[in-house]
Amino acid sequence: MHVGACPIFQAVGRKDDAEVYRNELRLGDLIEPLGFDSLWGVEHHFTDYTMCPDVFQHLAYFAGRTKKVQLGSMVVVLPWNDPMRVAEKVSMLEHQSNGRTILGVGRGLGRVEFEGFGVDQNESRARFIEETEMVLEGLERGWCEYDGQFVKQARRDIRPRPMKSFRGRTYAAAMSPESQPIMARLGVGLLVIPLKPWDVHAAEIETYRKAFRQYQNAEAPKPWATAWVYCDDNAARAEEKGRRYLAGYWKSVVEHYELVGDHLGKTKGYESYKDMQAATSASGGVDAMSNMFADLHVFGTPEQCYEKVVNICKHIDSEAFTGVFSFAGMPYEDAERSMTLFGREVVPALHALGTPKAKAA
Repeated sequence: MHVGACPIFQAVGRKDDAEVYRNELRLGDLIEPLGFDSLWGVEHHFTDYTMCPDVFQHLAYFAGRTKKVQLGSMVVVLPWNDPMRVAEKVSMLEHQSNGRTILGVGRGLGRVEFEGFGVDQNESRARFIEETEMVLEGLERGWCEYDGQFVKQARRDIRPRPMKSFRGRTYAAAMSPESQPIMARLGVGLLVIPLKPWDVHAAEIETYRKAFRQYQNAEAPKPWATAWVYCDDNAARAEEKGRRYLAGYWKSVVEHYELVGDHLGKTKGYESYKDMQAATSASGGVDAMSNMFADLHVFGTPEQCYEKVVNICKHIDSEAFTGVFSFAGMPYEDAERSMTLFGREVVPALHALGTPKAKAA
């Protein structure tokens, strides 16, 4: 299996942004020496939820500090960016890293971010489709041109020219069931973050696979799994701290995405979030869903973490996993200890495993 790690620069529970950056960059420097296969970044703006406003700048920094890890965007949110600039930045990162880029794209969910950029969230799906088409076609051809409802791009070369094809190494975050056929039509793989019961995830992925066969006349690439991780050699401590930190992270999700409320169900393209907002807004909903969130993610001893990662990958038939190790105000000594233990004991076992084939019961 391929195993990655992702610093997210979450400032929740921390007062000093400079401290966050010093420590997250320090953790990032450990990723390659600990044997992980890839280093990731995730784009967010304006709040302490995560503070990585330019994922390509983040990855370029590590391109110069690493030799072999792949560098993945999880994700660049296209409706918040100029797609011509995205194509240029992707190609530039390719050259800076000598071809180690994994491209992950998405359309965004946070109202605070859409409003901050003056982008109508009701238009996000249509914008995302046009922008993704232009970027992916441009990276294959070496030049961008598009005449759509939202994207008007005169033909311009991408310089530096793309080194090689991005087919097979482009992924998209697709949290709503309506997005699955769209990703299949675009020909991209899926980035899966566990947020729903496994049977729901499995059904949505099967819809994607069927659509991929229809649109691409080929089998879909295997999904890429991502989960939040707390690893400790003491089982009782891992249980207590893991659940505490994962619950804290879930509460930051609720706050950033305004899941207590009903606006997403009234926003075009986000209607499927209505049930999640209703469940979260119900009495006790945040706490109940934080328990569900923790159970879907990874905490425990190295042996327990290994089994949980394998279980996640079996459920969605994945051969690649990325862990997030620092979140929810976790002391940085805990984050470093967790990631180091996972890197030394779990990563080699996952490397030796190969690809889990059978779906979990």
